[in-house]
Amino acid sequence: MKKMTAILLGVVFMMLSVVSVSAQCSICTKTAQQMGEKPAKALNAGILYLMVTPFAVVGFIGYRLWKQNKTDKVQ
Repeated sequence: MKKMTAILLGVVFMMLSVVSVSAQCSICTKTAQQMGEKPAKALNAGILYLMVTPFAVVGFIGYRLWKQNKTDKVQ
């Protein structure tokens, strides 16, 4: 339980201490440069927002498989 709490706190800390990242491909970068600074930042934020969902789904599936495998070893 202590290990899971430490991992959870570590993840929360990493999420809160995020630095500015650029998640744009070359085509999106050129489009963002033409739009201006504010729309470019919004486009980048949208790309990062859409990137979270697949990582969350894969993480959830991995956690469930790990938990199931751990339970099978105990029995």
